[in-house]
Amino acid sequence: MPAVHCHEIVMQLSQSIGASRLSHCTGVPMSTADETERHRMTEHTVRAFTEQLEQLSASVAQMGGLAEAQLADAIEAIARRDTALAESAVGGDKRIDDLQHEVEDRALKLLALRQPMAGDLRETLAAIKIASELERIGDLAKNIAKRAIVLNREQPIRLTQSLARMGRATLSQLKLVLDSYSDRDEEEAKTVWSQDGDIDEIYNSLFRELLTYMMEDPRTIGMCTHLLFVAKNIERTGDHATNIAEVVYHMVSGDHLTSERPKADTTSETSVPFEGKR
Repeated sequence: MPAVHCHEIVMQLSQSIGASRLSHCTGVPMSTADETERHRMTEHTVRAFTEQLEQLSASVAQMGGLAEAQLADAIEAIARRDTALAESAVGGDKRIDDLQHEVEDRALKLLALRQPMAGDLRETLAAIKIASELERIGDLAKNIAKRAIVLNREQPIRLTQSLARMGRATLSQLKLVLDSYSDRDEEEAKTVWSQDGDIDEIYNSLFRELLTYMMEDPRTIGMCTHLLFVAKNIERTGDHATNIAEVVYHMVSGDHLTSERPKADTTSETSVPFEGKR
């Protein structure tokens, strides 16, 4: 085979499978132009991968902002007895669902085409996990808003404001954990994780109050039942915020939070004595 023709084949192969690998196999050193082209292609690949990771992170952040806003609207709809705001919160759930699908698609393409490792792999997997938690928070906010619409048709009771305070405390936790994701702050994530029991304590107190309220005035059973479900949805939102905190901590540090999660929900063991008529 003519030497010129062999050289043309070598050059074609170097473009398709990488000049450095081919040079090692054939013993033919790369030219300066080939080395420059390989370096340029490597930089392009790294830059494109970085941009894709940033886009993935931006989609998760956008999803978090929407979930936070939806939860805030649902809570305020109860506190202010604002039915229009509640209906708006119900309608906001679809956009969060759409964004979750978008995040999953982006992440799966990254995994398949880029095969990320170490921190990049943790960040890609974290996006999928956090998007799932945010989607559930959106569902819970939607359920809270639906019950707000029903509650607004009834006479208000003082425990509605206690519920709103619990909701705002949970909303604060969600905001902090989303900030920890945006800032890649493992310590802030750990702080959110350690405060999960605070939300549970509020829920325990509200649960007992609602049970007592229903026993003292059976006419409030219907309304209080809705409030119990709203309180549980808020408590579960706090749990999802704690789950996100665990994911962020692992994403940033590479380690898991190994100590036992600070849970304080005792409602499954709570009973209120009832004295029937004699």
